Amino acid sequence: MALKQVSSNKCFEGFQKVFEHDSTELKCKMKFGIYLPPKAETGKCPVLYWLSGLTCTEQNFITKAGFHQAAAEHGLIVVAPDTSPRGCNIEGEDESWDFGTGAGFYVDATEDPWKTNYRMYSYIKDELPKLINANFPTDPERMSIFGHSMGGHGALILALKNPGKYKSVSAFAPICNPIQCQWGKKAFGGYLGSDTSKWEAYDATQLVKSCPDSHLDFLIDQGKDDQFLSAGQLLPDNFIAACTERKIPVVFRLQQGYDHSYFFIATFINDHIKHHAKYLNA
Repeated sequence: MALKQVSSNKCFEGFQKVFEHDSTELKCKMKFGIYLPPKAETGKCPVLYWLSGLTCTEQNFITKAGFHQAAAEHGLIVVAPDTSPRGCNIEGEDESWDFGTGAGFYVDATEDPWKTNYRMYSYIKDELPKLINANFPTDPERMSIFGHSMGGHGALILALKNPGKYKSVSAFAPICNPIQCQWGKKAFGGYLGSDTSKWEAYDATQLVKSCPDSHLDFLIDQGKDDQFLSAGQLLPDNFIAACTERKIPVVFRLQQGYDHSYFFIATFINDHIKHHAKYLNA
């Protein structure tokens, strides 16, 4: 698959680049950001995948999170894909901010008219890593995943559904129990249909209850003043309760005074990079 470089900027002696490619899973052109640390010039590096939240593109994380210095120091390649297919000309794809464009929810849709293009789960799980490993100096055996909000949900479910694939997982303000919140009900109803039993395959709280003994060490940061926490969209307590029942370790940090924004992410991003580096560089 041919990659077209869209931009390249030197950053902490490495390079933050954006590429475009034709996706076979999503049947449209997709962009992703990739940070190549200085170490990538001389050897293979582990890869950390970041999944963004509702309305985001590949740009939000690479311009706002301030992760580059820590990634450079720890020798991590960091990949930030888009959050949905783009420009598929599906009726209704641009009608709301929390469904369709910018809101792929990291599921493989089974319902018309979404099922042809909206396959973000398979894109992140299979197509994107193959593309990254084929074109950049990666160690394919060492990959981890993290994300924010809808992307935090994506990171949790990808790690839980694919034991052994990711060395570590973390999240900022993830949607922990989508089958119980309005965002999740809207997205899953649209992409997966009205049979709610099918929704459980993409719900972190449900997956934890049945996952094989996990070697994953979850790190979750949540702003205490997050408007979506108080609105009942994130439901971290349900996820923590399910983990506690299964004796699965979770470090959950409720951060006083922080909201849902990238200011919150930028504050704690170094902790997350360090968390992943511990496992990726072990």
